[in-house]
Amino acid sequence: MNDEMVNIPTMAEMLAKGETPDILFWVGCAGSFDDRAQRITRALCKILLHVNIKFAILGTEENCTGDPAKRAGNEFLFQMHALMNIEVLNAYEIKKVVTACPHCFNTLKNEYPTLGGNYDVMHHSQLLQELINEGKLKAAGMPFKGKKITFHDPCYLGRGNNIYEAPRQVLEALDADLVEMKRCKSNGLCCGAGGAQLFKEAEKGKKDIHQERIEEALTVNPSVIATACPFCMIMLRDGIKHVNQENEVNILDIAEITAKANVL
Repeated sequence: MNDEMVNIPTMAEMLAKGETPDILFWVGCAGSFDDRAQRITRALCKILLHVNIKFAILGTEENCTGDPAKRAGNEFLFQMHALMNIEVLNAYEIKKVVTACPHCFNTLKNEYPTLGGNYDVMHHSQLLQELINEGKLKAAGMPFKGKKITFHDPCYLGRGNNIYEAPRQVLEALDADLVEMKRCKSNGLCCGAGGAQLFKEAEKGKKDIHQERIEEALTVNPSVIATACPFCMIMLRDGIKHVNQENEVNILDIAEITAKANVL
């Protein structure tokens, strides 16, 4: 998969043409501004284009969902962000939203309804699983055939929303060797970024959580550590660098893996 620019219409541009998208792709702060997470964004866009799903983004009209502010205890700032977003989404009469960030997913799905924002919200793992089950995505190449892959469960996807099987079914479609870490699914270990911890200095202790998680992942000798969250991606990459294994073990989002398998 190459990383050339992909031009995606904004809701404003689509509305100006009198068109309506099937889904709104909520990119999120990480997917917009973090260099590594931008690759996840591009991969998902290529997949959506490949299966001919008509979609749009908000572009500059998309604001932070307010998740970090809420987790850090600033309810006022959270509601300020949320209400601005809800005003924009409702103005466009958005019904269906997909996002590659479990933090955005959880906030849009579970916390916006009480503020007047009611949408059908999907995490990209659910959408990818759906596309694979419908036969719209089929691995054309087999770059992961026989390779050992372990999946790290993002907290806001797994324990927060009980989504464990969708990302695993996406990986099982690769004909790879999916192996589980000792702490997985409902017993999974946090990467250390949730609850706004990504944005603060580490507390005193013997070991950072992301180092503990990477050490556990390496015990199953994976070729790839897969995840489905840009926050987890940041922490796991820091962890793999800490043990000088970044050239031996790839850390990839399930959208990137799917795009590579479909030769997009």
